[in-house]
Amino acid sequence: MRQRLHIRSRKRRIALLVAALLTATAAAFAPALVSNADEYSAQAVTHKSPFNCNKTFNANNWTGGHNPSNSIDWQDYGSDDINGENVRATAGGTAYFYNEGNTSYGKWVQIIHSDGTRTRYAHLATMIQGAGTSKSVSQGTVIGTVGSTGGSNAPHLHYEQRNSSGTVVTPTVEGIQVPLGAKKAITSSNGCAGGNPYTAGEVCGSGYSQINQHALGSVGAVFLMYNSSNGYNCVVTLKYTSVGTASAVSTSLEVQDGSKTTDSGSFAYYAGPVKKSASNTCVKWGGSVGSTTWTSAWSHCD
Repeated sequence: MRQRLHIRSRKRRIALLVAALLTATAAAFAPALVSNADEYSAQAVTHKSPFNCNKTFNANNWTGGHNPSNSIDWQDYGSDDINGENVRATAGGTAYFYNEGNTSYGKWVQIIHSDGTRTRYAHLATMIQGAGTSKSVSQGTVIGTVGSTGGSNAPHLHYEQRNSSGTVVTPTVEGIQVPLGAKKAITSSNGCAGGNPYTAGEVCGSGYSQINQHALGSVGAVFLMYNSSNGYNCVVTLKYTSVGTASAVSTSLEVQDGSKTTDSGSFAYYAGPVKKSASNTCVKWGGSVGSTTWTSAWSHCD
């Protein structure tokens, strides 16, 4: 009898061990809907805005119960309604499509990128594929449209950047970091003609945030950036045509009661950066791609 009990006990321990292993394996592959919000590491891949070329929307990394913390709610900007907008992959990878119905993320997509990091796009109105499927996508591939499915109160795009361990990190899009508590209007270069791989934030460097942008038709755009830590403006003109081939492009910045500085020539991707100290001072900024040119009036005086 003792031997039979010992055998049953051993079989029970083995069964419990196998069940534990199966549970752990399933958990490793299941997409967790909630993560702790401690920043673990920066994304290695570069992310553009999840919207169409030259579209500007507010990126709101708000505090006060946002779950998970450090995710962005993309919302209306000015008179532009975000509802129904195309949602594009911010970087390439493999997209997985899910549907939580009337709860949580609703219709949502997770993209796992080449370095193991991932992005999530939630509350979608539509997805380009059904739940339970996957698809290889490039940066700029349309994956769905903005809506208000799941546990959402109004149309917006819930967006997360996670490291390879699955932890939500402080998001950076278009070279602009959006830390906890920040709300920034960011203009998209995603899906622009020619596929310029650079962003104004990358060209200006660390610490610069976009404060304005002007499209040069479909051939490019001029970006005005500002660094609040040193009071410097930075202007960059990005090409959206003949990208990678040297052609005429320029950018300029003038501080009131000061001189005008211009960077012009035959460049493959962009002109600039042109930087000047301009804290509490009006500026004129502009640029050109080919024969399309634009210069602002005196603006951004404070």
